[in-house]
Amino acid sequence: MNEYMQFSAKTKNEAITKACIELGVTSDQLDIQVISEGSSGFFGIGSKPAIIKARKVEDHSEEKELEEIVASVKLDAFKDEPKPEQKKSSPKPAPKAPARTSNKQEVKPEAAREEKPAKPVREKQPKERVYKEKPVRELKPAKEKPVRVSKPIEIITDPAEIKEIEERASVFLHDVFASMDLGEVQITSKYNTTDGCLEVDFEGQDMGILIGKRGQTLDSLQYLTSLVVNKGKSDYIRVKLDTEDYRRRRKETLENLARGIAYKVKKTRKSVVLEPMNPYERRIIHSALQGNKFVETVSEGEEPYRHVVVKLKRY
Repeated sequence: MNEYMQFSAKTKNEAITKACIELGVTSDQLDIQVISEGSSGFFGIGSKPAIIKARKVEDHSEEKELEEIVASVKLDAFKDEPKPEQKKSSPKPAPKAPARTSNKQEVKPEAAREEKPAKPVREKQPKERVYKEKPVRELKPAKEKPVRVSKPIEIITDPAEIKEIEERASVFLHDVFASMDLGEVQITSKYNTTDGCLEVDFEGQDMGILIGKRGQTLDSLQYLTSLVVNKGKSDYIRVKLDTEDYRRRRKETLENLARGIAYKVKKTRKSVVLEPMNPYERRIIHSALQGNKFVETVSEGEEPYRHVVVKLKRY
């Protein structure tokens, strides 16, 4: 009997589909045991995958056995039946056509038809085509697109407004962490008067849940906090969330990755497509290879699948 194999996916149906592809059968030929239904979590935070166990069901139906017996009988019947000998048929002689006799005198075509002089062939002279020159249109210079100048970030100097912004972010994050049952999380917020960015850092026992795969959960939480902070504000305030010094470590990892990819492109002379990244991480790759003499970087695709391509420079 086949042993159970474990499969996991976002939902139970996706896990069953994965099992069908892996075992090469349809779902009705599987024995399925559901271990966990899975959950989507809160805004993707704290989500759990669905887990199942599946194995092939052995088919010993009577119809299948009858089909195998009938097929074996047919094969034996064809083997025992002697092949009829093919007799070679000798070609029959073609009947001779009887000679026809006629009393009429044969008229020679040379005597009947008088030779007529051949008409001279007229040679057609090709007509000369006259091409009219079209007037050349003057090309108008292309209109230059106006360059959008980004507005300078206005830095807040009012202490009361700064305190209000920090409290908004702190209250929102406390509510989110309480709904996730994360326990005690210490939140520290500080408005940077140099670049006009609200920097929020939090510490706790299990902060890996808030970071997520490649920082996706942390980016989503940062986006939601930015919406709360900028609600009803005329000027945009940048928000940056961080925990366990993840942003700095991720930046160093991406810079090392960019240098390694640049060396590979220079050696193989083939372009390399990186995985989809958010705008912040793409900027890190671009700035890391900005001064490289051999490679250049471009962003391609649409969000959320926009990615960086590292390719050799053309001289």
